[in-house]
Amino acid sequence: MTTGIFRNIAGRPRIRITGACFQKGTAVTTDINWNSPGNGFERKNPGVDLGLLVLRVGVAAFMMFAHGADKLVNFGDKVATFPDPLGLGATASLILAVFAEFFCSLAIGFGFLTRLATIPPIITMLVAALVVHGADPFPNKELALIYFVSYLVILIAGPGRLSIDRMVLKRNREA
Repeated sequence: MTTGIFRNIAGRPRIRITGACFQKGTAVTTDINWNSPGNGFERKNPGVDLGLLVLRVGVAAFMMFAHGADKLVNFGDKVATFPDPLGLGATASLILAVFAEFFCSLAIGFGFLTRLATIPPIITMLVAALVVHGADPFPNKELALIYFVSYLVILIAGPGRLSIDRMVLKRNREA
């Protein structure tokens, strides 16, 4: 059996594996092309994509409407009482929280710049759980940690095929 890594015509990496087929006495060659559709490494399970869509939209909607929208609409009232866990000032902390909880969640819900958009909510939820509620009992940290884990799963798994990111990526591949 021999293995070689080379580039195809488009310059994408490929692996070629050649081995003997003992039953027929012939050589068998398998090429694996990483960045092409149908390479075996691209997820094609519609259930997974639907699950990622439900996770993205559900978590984003809960975060936006239960937390971010209230901070955005009542911004002036919230500034006076908003915590300043990182020493940036209450106004800057509230702006960052609104950005993460409302605007980034909106992008995540639509699947737009999804992996990049998950970073601010992840940081915000870690700060909420470990700094703002650091001395509180676990039940007070639980919701922030659930959001943290949900956004972390979206960061790792990506938006799935039912997203704006996928439509843009597909369009760029065809161009």
